[in-house]
Amino acid sequence: MNFIKQLVHIKHGTRAPKSSSCKAASLCLSHAFHNSSVEVNSEEQEVVIALGSNVGDRLNNFEDALNRMKKSGIYISRHGCLYETEPAYVTDQPHFLNSAVRATTKLEPHKLLETLKEIERDLGRTAGIRYGPRPIDLDILFYGSQTVNTDTLVIPHERIWERPFVMAPLIDLLGTDTDNDTTKSWHLLSRNSGGIFEAWQKLGGESLIGKDGMKRVLPVGNRLWNWSTRASVMGILNVTPDSFSDGGEFLSVGSAVSRVRSMVTEGADIIDLGAQSTRPMATKLSPEQELDRLIPVLEAVINMPEMEGKLISVDTFYSQVALEAIKKGAHLINDVSAGQLDSNMHNVIAGLKIPYIAMHMRGDPSTMQNDENLVYDDVCKDVGSELYTRVRDAELAGVPAWRMILDPGIGFSKSTKHNLDILAGLPGVRSEIGRKSLALSRAPLLIGPSRKRFLGEICGQTDAARRDAATVACVTAGVLGGADIVRVHNVGVNRDALRICDAMLQRRRKF
Repeated sequence: MNFIKQLVHIKHGTRAPKSSSCKAASLCLSHAFHNSSVEVNSEEQEVVIALGSNVGDRLNNFEDALNRMKKSGIYISRHGCLYETEPAYVTDQPHFLNSAVRATTKLEPHKLLETLKEIERDLGRTAGIRYGPRPIDLDILFYGSQTVNTDTLVIPHERIWERPFVMAPLIDLLGTDTDNDTTKSWHLLSRNSGGIFEAWQKLGGESLIGKDGMKRVLPVGNRLWNWSTRASVMGILNVTPDSFSDGGEFLSVGSAVSRVRSMVTEGADIIDLGAQSTRPMATKLSPEQELDRLIPVLEAVINMPEMEGKLISVDTFYSQVALEAIKKGAHLINDVSAGQLDSNMHNVIAGLKIPYIAMHMRGDPSTMQNDENLVYDDVCKDVGSELYTRVRDAELAGVPAWRMILDPGIGFSKSTKHNLDILAGLPGVRSEIGRKSLALSRAPLLIGPSRKRFLGEICGQTDAARRDAATVACVTAGVLGGADIVRVHNVGVNRDALRICDAMLQRRRKF
């Protein structure tokens, strides 16, 4: 896309006038912006602020800075992904965490700079070596459609275009569709006909991620998880009497612990613990009933020596259950409703500061397979669009993109054909989300086809336990199509399938 040709500059609500003296749109842009760049603003401006930290608790420094921004009149609207990067310029120092945010503020540019510098000082930054270690670094990349060039402030930030650790999270804040005239101006300020996307490609683009000292990571437990190195297996543990495949098998603490031990031995990376069935027409429990089932098993599993280095997910759509589960030691929450069945879920997840698996579903388990919930124009586009709406709500509630995991909801509000289309069309789901937010489109993608009814319909297997071969086929197709996590009952056979997929993908990346 040629953004220069698409110049639509808005200044105080009016279009920039055409001028024969402007030899190029980019020159018009610079000329139109120059004189107003340091005025006090009575209207909100959209800004981009880059974050970096390599001293102390880096992630906590980010969260503290974002909280202080909000209190100072800088309201975060979008988050980039989270990156761990090797230091630049001064290389003998710890690795950095980097990200960026979009925000709105009424602070004029120099007042915004002053506010950010005050936050840096409050978090312990002192004068030191240029480009050296710092607990927090906050840089203004863009300020509305304006340019600033004074002794103390240059906007756009003068080193944006040479720094992959700045460009990567900046790209995340955009969508492939240009969402407003301010973002159009940012593309123009890159001085590339293809906008910021072209500038990113000139540095190497996505090929830089995962190598050259730059990893996209998700914070979970006490570590930063680089999920792109291999696909992960989530083993299912249902402590329910009525789940469609293994209901009633693991109701006692002893049987549940034995099952977890077996799955970990077979190669599970995550154990997904569920105390409420979400099969079609399942009886709905109260939060209290769900907790009564969940907590004894959760406490026992957390204390298993075999769980060292493993993650525990709790499958619930209740915020009360999520809160108690995390207090007991679970690491992440798997919500089949993506917040639709509990209006407080997103706020609770934001406060807990833990990863959130948001799944696509229409209605609830009792209505999800109703005829009206099975109507799609294009299932991959529609699922991507609807899932984006859910996770966007979570982000606005304070759950950053770097804590999101997305699930297209195979078997939930889907027919057999829909499930097949999604498994074959995962890139299309990501692409639809990416139209609005590249950060959210780059979140880890989870699929859960294990033993589901549509596999039985295709293979003629009425017994769910006999659908493992069909599950392996789905898992293989999904991972080769971009899935990062697979949720399965039979860990062993699917772990082997993923090893083959990972080997194939590694070969593909070499060419």
